[in-house]
Amino acid sequence: MKRTIGILALALAVVGGAAGVAVRAADKGKAPMVVGTWTGGWGVYTPPPLAGPNPEKPSPYTQAQKQMDCKVELLESGKWQATFEGECGRPYKYTVKMIGRQSGDSVLFNGTADLGDKDGGVYDWIGRATEKEFVGFFSSGKYTGTFRLDRPKPAVAAAQ
Repeated sequence: MKRTIGILALALAVVGGAAGVAVRAADKGKAPMVVGTWTGGWGVYTPPPLAGPNPEKPSPYTQAQKQMDCKVELLESGKWQATFEGECGRPYKYTVKMIGRQSGDSVLFNGTADLGDKDGGVYDWIGRATEKEFVGFFSSGKYTGTFRLDRPKPAVAAAQ
């Protein structure tokens, strides 16, 4: 009898485990296509001043968005490389390796890169990418900011 109960418990565990894997796979869905080209803007994050007896001085940074382009490549499962390119008073081009995990129809990512003392040192990135939108937050010891990118619009053929 004990042996039968043990075998039945083992069979239920195997069936239950297989069902759990099937449910997790169904919840996960199709991985979004986040590789390719992106375009949009970035800006320094400027929260509103704190109120109170000693309010903060206004930030010297503006919320003006600057143009940024990006190319995302898949290195291996769960690892991507993003090359950001644009203008910040001068041209820049940085490559960041990011680790990501799928969450529904999005990839949640994070990465770290040293851009050198001249450009703010070591930065950390976090964010989310879907097939249509790539948004993130970056910070270093000197700067904090955000970016929002989408797929480039197809070029319209000239009218004939």
